[in-house]
Amino acid sequence: MSKEVLLIEDDRDMQRLIVDYLTGYGYGVTPYTDPKEALSAMKEASYDIVILDLMLPGMDGFDVARAIKAESSVPIIISSARGDIGNKIHGYELGVDDYLAKPYEPRELVLRIEAVLRRYGAEAKLTVSDFVIDEAGRSVSMEGYPIELTPLEFEIFLFLVRNRGSNVSREQIVHATSLEPETKGRTVDMHISNIRLKIGDDAREPRYIKSVWGIGYRFIG
Repeated sequence: MSKEVLLIEDDRDMQRLIVDYLTGYGYGVTPYTDPKEALSAMKEASYDIVILDLMLPGMDGFDVARAIKAESSVPIIISSARGDIGNKIHGYELGVDDYLAKPYEPRELVLRIEAVLRRYGAEAKLTVSDFVIDEAGRSVSMEGYPIELTPLEFEIFLFLVRNRGSNVSREQIVHATSLEPETKGRTVDMHISNIRLKIGDDAREPRYIKSVWGIGYRFIG
C-alpha cells in the first residue's frame, strides 16, 4: 500500500509538479491550496506525512504546523521560499521534521520524505502476495527465503509492488528509480527479466509480473 502524503501548497504550478513527481514514486498525494480545508481533511483521513508551504491564503504555514502538531504526530516537511535561518529555526522549534528551501530538485524532496518516514518507522515491512519487503533494509524474502536482488532490482520491484494492479510504463520505471534518465526500454526489460528469474516467475504464464503490450508491466501477485 502506498504512503499517503498531504500536500498543502497554494502555488498551482508547484503543486502539480510535486503531485506528479511523488505519484511517479508510488506515493498517494492529496493536494490542498486552502490550509483550513487541509486541516479539516486530517480529521477525516489518515496521512503518513505532510508537505507544508508557509505562505498560504488565510493562515500562516507556521500556524498550520502548530495546529497539526497539537492534534497529531504525523511528520511535517516544510517546503518554502522562506529559506532564511530564522524561519528554519522557528520551524524546528514547532516540531517540524525537515525544511526544504525553494527552489529545489523534486528528487531531493523524495529523499527527504524517505528519510523522515524511516525515522518514524513508517517504512515497515510490507507483505504482498508471497513476498515480505523490508523497505528500510532494502531486502525481499519469498515464502521465508531471501531473494538476492541488486539495489536497482529492489527499486524496480518495490515500484511495481507499490503500484500493484496498475499498468506502469518503462518510462515511469526509469523516472521512479536510480536508472539514468536516458535509459532505453530494453534495459528496463533486462532488469525485469532478471527479477522474474530470481522470483521464479514465467513471462508466458506470470504469477507476479505481467507484461502489458505497448505499455510496460503490471504486478498482479
